Amino acid sequence: MPVGQGGFPFLRACALTDPLHSPDDFEARLAACAARVEEALGKLLAGEPLPGEVYRPERLFKAMRHAALGGGKRLRPFLTLEAARLCGADNEGALRAACAIEMLHCYSLAHDDLPAMDDDDLRRGRPTVHRAFDEATAILAGDSLLTLAFDVLADPATHADAGVRAQLCLGLARAGGPGGMAGGQALDLAAEAASQPLERAAIERLQAMKTGALIRFSVEAGAIFAQAPDAERAALAAYGRALGAAFQVADDILDAEGDGAALGKRAGKDAARNKATLVSALGLPGAKARLAALTGQAVTALAPFGARAHGLEAAARFTAARNH
Repeated sequence: MPVGQGGFPFLRACALTDPLHSPDDFEARLAACAARVEEALGKLLAGEPLPGEVYRPERLFKAMRHAALGGGKRLRPFLTLEAARLCGADNEGALRAACAIEMLHCYSLAHDDLPAMDDDDLRRGRPTVHRAFDEATAILAGDSLLTLAFDVLADPATHADAGVRAQLCLGLARAGGPGGMAGGQALDLAAEAASQPLERAAIERLQAMKTGALIRFSVEAGAIFAQAPDAERAALAAYGRALGAAFQVADDILDAEGDGAALGKRAGKDAARNKATLVSALGLPGAKARLAALTGQAVTALAPFGARAHGLEAAARFTAARNH
């Protein structure tokens, strides 16, 4: 049974019996956050050069805006803002930090879609950047989104404390770099060409890097921004790790079962490209069981916060039950 259409009935039952976790309520909050992030990203991706810049090429910024604006649930910035709120900070600086993380995420999508990587023509129901423009422009747009993300985090407008800004920059670099997302993509590409399928442990490590690292940091960034106590930061990091793993398993299941029109991208490509997924390692029933376990771990990690963490708990349940 497809995810999002009753494929995880116990999760959906939990969501429906608790008004704080109502799917409609959560999706409304997520949509409101997405609108807020969209507006902020639009301002950050304006064509006027910043102090120290010479000129912003129009075509390049059109490609950057194509990559970053006009689609997506904005789950990662939602996680940052919700974690910051949970730890007592909710302001424009937190929004800027959330936008920086989303910029890095969008850069990764523009590059992952390239012919040399995953070779996709659709993203969020629209032509991918290299299809809408060209490969060279897509590479440069991704490069620019990546570097602009650190520009935003390093700016005093994001946080008055230079130490907090440095922690945010370091955390994002570690999540997105060779020991995180980029390294995970390298492992993913190597797995496609491998003569033997990866074992479960290797797949989980790959996914913890390629997808999980940035989702975990998206949560932890909110705690860093709010200068939360170590115990709260550790609890949120544990939540983020479980959520990141759950997100990727849900994605694997969606690729196997989902509809391309609902996904906004090509379905069934994992099996066609010999992708290393938990569906291939465990089968669909095993992958669904793993998703349920990870969702439970994520919710349990939030226990120290009590009912105040309802937004993050709803995000975990939404991740498991989504259909796109």
